[in-house]
Amino acid sequence: MSGHSKWSQIKRQKGAADVKRGALFSKLTMPIILAAKKGGDPEANFQLKMAIERAKAANMPKENIERAIERGTGKVGGAQIEEVLYEAIGPAGISIIVEAATDNKNRTASEVKNILTKFGGKLIGSGAATYQFARMGKLLIDLGGKDKEEIELIVIDSGAEDFEEQDDVLAVYMRPVELERIKKSLESQGLVINEVVLSWEPKTIVAVADSTLSEKIIDMMENLEELDDVVAVYSNFDIPKELIK
Repeated sequence: MSGHSKWSQIKRQKGAADVKRGALFSKLTMPIILAAKKGGDPEANFQLKMAIERAKAANMPKENIERAIERGTGKVGGAQIEEVLYEAIGPAGISIIVEAATDNKNRTASEVKNILTKFGGKLIGSGAATYQFARMGKLLIDLGGKDKEEIELIVIDSGAEDFEEQDDVLAVYMRPVELERIKKSLESQGLVINEVVLSWEPKTIVAVADSTLSEKIIDMMENLEELDDVVAVYSNFDIPKELIK
């Protein structure tokens, strides 16, 4: 791999944005519904298990989680939720991938398009951006004052493809099919994992050194993330820490 997504690091550097409890739960509910379509047992459905763990970490009530699973499995009614992937080009020629879950594709596409247009970006055809990214499993290990070299040796022995230190965590990357196995392997050795996700990691990075352009890109990414139907946003830009406000 040539690079890693800097947007997730920037979000941690800036600190968690104030998200209304209801809006946060809505964003966490959608991935549970989508994952539950493939089976309602989290022990047999790792994607569902990941979604539930993220919801629990945000203190989502148990009944909300159960209701989302029932909706995904069809036990309770509700509008059909679909997974949608949008590809775009943004300021400085950066590539963007937007993952969304929606009951109205036209509404979601319009909202995403409006924000891109506002910041000088535009939607592009299917495959025009994804070829510049690799679908990867990603774990964030809490370093927590532990021996970093020892943790890195454990990660290497686990069979992970790559890792990098990001402030107070170690980001570990692997093929999606290896995510569950490596997670269990690391946890069995006492490592604390803060986050488990499937991510789009850039194969090449676009360096952005202009402060005005950097601010524009970050504002655009934040606006996209704030859309109710958007689950995650990825890009291939790299902005120096000193330009991040």
